[in-house]
Amino acid sequence: MDVMRTRIRDGDQRAFEELFDQYARSVYNHAWRLTGDWSVAEDVVSLTFLEAWRSRERLTPDGGSLRPWLLGVATHVTRNLRRTRRRHEDVMARMPRADAVPDFADELVGQLADQERLAEVREAIGRMRQHEQDVLLLCVGAGLDYAEAAEALGIPIGTVRSRLSRARKKLELALSRRQMNGDRGTAVRPVKESTR
Repeated sequence: MDVMRTRIRDGDQRAFEELFDQYARSVYNHAWRLTGDWSVAEDVVSLTFLEAWRSRERLTPDGGSLRPWLLGVATHVTRNLRRTRRRHEDVMARMPRADAVPDFADELVGQLADQERLAEVREAIGRMRQHEQDVLLLCVGAGLDYAEAAEALGIPIGTVRSRLSRARKKLELALSRRQMNGDRGTAVRPVKESTR
């Protein structure tokens, strides 16, 4: 009866450490030859010794070197890994292709730039007279035409036109000053209004 085999069968951790120290390199080299991949071979070594520990009670008490037993376990583990990888690849091949996930960083930068730009526009509008703000926000912001804005404010259409013209010029001037001071964003352009 082989003492080492008996110790391993009985769950002697020290004997198993000795087994690992003696045969890990041999198992690793065998696993590399089976897989051709150093990383997978490392996984095979770990799984081989884990499986050897689990199945230690099936180890026969008589025999010679434990190397053939370990290499057999490594071969079995490698076969199982290949089977698992094939199943995974088959499942993945049947899965619908996911759309590419957009880079949210670009979107976030754009949103921040938009927020800064909106703050500039709000600030520029806030410096206008109230009646100019009202006309600008109704015509450009809400999309009302001259007649609808005149009706909403209770003023003549001509007054809406002149106030809107002044408000646009003030807004463009304020934003162009900001651009000249280092901001290279696009100037806010008024929406085209319909003149019914």
